[in-house]
Amino acid sequence: MPRSSAPVVANFASSEVVFAAGSAIFHLATGRVVLCRAGDDGGWFLPKGRRDAGEELGITAIREGFEESGYRCRLLPLPVAHRQPRAADDDQVFYAEPLWTQLVPVRRGIQYMCCWYAAETLTEEGERATNVVALGEAGTERQLKESKRFAAPTVWEKGLTVGERKTQDQRAGGTYEPLRHEGTGVDEEEATYQSFLVDVEEARRRLKGSIQEDVVRRAWEAVLLREKLEQEAGWEDDEGGGG
Repeated sequence: MPRSSAPVVANFASSEVVFAAGSAIFHLATGRVVLCRAGDDGGWFLPKGRRDAGEELGITAIREGFEESGYRCRLLPLPVAHRQPRAADDDQVFYAEPLWTQLVPVRRGIQYMCCWYAAETLTEEGERATNVVALGEAGTERQLKESKRFAAPTVWEKGLTVGERKTQDQRAGGTYEPLRHEGTGVDEEEATYQSFLVDVEEARRRLKGSIQEDVVRRAWEAVLLREKLEQEAGWEDDEGGGG
């Protein structure tokens, strides 16, 4: 299990630092997470990439998640320890804060900083609504499913619990399977990426020894903890849940 590094003092001019974000994207109803690989024999990884100018890091995480994996997703608020202050009038219980932050030297004089988030796939209704926004019009079902443009989905609804979210993906004949869009990569390298929804333990095995394995571990443990806290608080039966 990786350990946090000792705090450091470092200064980087705007021309010498690259901000990035990535995410572990879960399908909560089946306990699976999205893994990517480059081609048939490439290594396994979680989707990540550089922040666009003027973009919020949380949006970077879900945009890169979509572009590299083909799965539309949204940030997942979880009970994760952090040191960010809360606004005086903030009644939110759970937050979508980074689980890990990585500092990696790209080359001499260039520093790369990546924040890792937890995210989740969208409901069938959320998928369709986001596809409409991405397409710019209602379009046909085929056009919506083939849309390749990123659009930010609605955030996790206030009061929605993990248990209720899982139920949203249940169907009479089984469980809704999240839609994977083809051809969402933005360059030749990303065009070779494949992506799969795999069990959490299998994902950890394939990412073993990396910070990305611990992103998956910490995120999934936080999902289970949130669900447990919500059940103990009785939020499944009322409107007291937190976003």
